[in-house]
Amino acid sequence: MLPLLVALVTQVSAHEIEIAGPQNTSELLRAWTFEPGVIIPIVASAVLYSLGVFRLRRASPKSVRKSNIVYFALGWAALVLALVSPVHAWGSVLFSAHMTQHELLMLAAAPLLVLGRPVVPFLWALPRSWAITLARWSKVGAWETTWRTISNPVVAWIIHAVVLWAWHAPALFEATLENESIHALQHASFLFSALLFWWAVIHGRKRALGFGLAVLYMFTTALHSGLLGALLTFANSVWYPGYAERTAAWGLTPLEDQQIGGLIMWIPAGLVYIAAGLALFAGWLRESEMRARTFELAVTSGANSAEHNSAIERFS
Repeated sequence: MLPLLVALVTQVSAHEIEIAGPQNTSELLRAWTFEPGVIIPIVASAVLYSLGVFRLRRASPKSVRKSNIVYFALGWAALVLALVSPVHAWGSVLFSAHMTQHELLMLAAAPLLVLGRPVVPFLWALPRSWAITLARWSKVGAWETTWRTISNPVVAWIIHAVVLWAWHAPALFEATLENESIHALQHASFLFSALLFWWAVIHGRKRALGFGLAVLYMFTTALHSGLLGALLTFANSVWYPGYAERTAAWGLTPLEDQQIGGLIMWIPAGLVYIAAGLALFAGWLRESEMRARTFELAVTSGANSAEHNSAIERFS
């Protein structure tokens, strides 16, 4: 996903975001965004993943689970929905649509792509010499240290929280409405921080986290993101005046639009974090039960072995 992030950061539109944007449903349905800086890496990621999966499964049919392929496909579709579909253009008119776009990136695309485990297929899609070079670079001291630091669950949680809150500061958010490059940087940082967060929670728990802390990080994320959503919902004033002249075409006042956006961040997004936390909690219970059974079998096996040896000694 790195090429996609780089493209999102570096793309510079030939024009500033159009203030008018789609003014009705008919215009909205035609408002697809085909920025080369987004389309090319999105298409390339699909091609690389497909080629990598093909090569992996040809080498070993069971090397890639079908569930991983489904997860990646759904995550890829969420990226298209957020960055290419009319949702993107709608976000320049309504704050609530902008929030929907952000939640698609952070709560749909990011976790699904992480569950899809795309790194190995991507490497298998590359020429062997390139893959070997990348593998060597990943072991270079500075890179390895940096990755270990930012992928630490606590650090990943902090990065995700800081990125979320910082970009909703009025000055920064208003800047995204006026400059496409800043807007692209916002999306890239949302996607990167979310990928990092979900990777640390889903895969990092096997290394240094454990189910218990993973559940804690998920629920605390639901709390702080829900707080931001609640602040937006119950605010008595408009945080982002840039939308003031854009919402009327859709029958909303700027404050109503902001309240809907806050509710989207607060309720649906919070439910996603809570559902993920409950899934991790269920996994924690299953793991505890398996450990208990393993211990019980070990004890029973040891007891049976002792009885067997005792019987042999009596009759020998």
